[in-house]
Amino acid sequence: MSEPESDAIDAIERQWRRERPDLDLAAMVVFGRLGRLAVVTEREIEAVFFAHGLRRGEFDVLAALRRAGEPFELNPSALADTLMLSRAGMTGRLDRLESAGYVRRIADVGDRRAVRVALTDVGRELVDIVVTEHTANETRMLSALTAAECRELDRIAGKLLTALESGS
Repeated sequence: MSEPESDAIDAIERQWRRERPDLDLAAMVVFGRLGRLAVVTEREIEAVFFAHGLRRGEFDVLAALRRAGEPFELNPSALADTLMLSRAGMTGRLDRLESAGYVRRIADVGDRRAVRVALTDVGRELVDIVVTEHTANETRMLSALTAAECRELDRIAGKLLTALESGS
């Protein structure tokens, strides 16, 4: 298997090694690549959403409702918690999605003071189309890796994420 081509991070590393040979640059290189990957992949991922007139956050709401299963509804607080979003941020997203006809707010039968957010039929059709394209797009982006490399990348990323989120 051939070595990957040199990238912008390699050039930055060489410059730092020349200027500060005393520094351990291993972490900087890893996080530099992770940062570049985040920028490049986010652009590719958002292109799928934009093609369907959605923003990333709006897709996330539709996807959370779809994943909830029948009857594809949740209360706004549960949605906000699932998406790690403020209540105010959730309200804005719901307003946009409701005016587009993808969700509707309905009275909660268990508490008449509360509302639930329900995926409309049009919203469900849209999210099913978009999630199909989204997963195909992500699969395409990982096609430079073997299946074993994808599993190893997932394992390592999961380990790092767990450690960082737990404060380790």
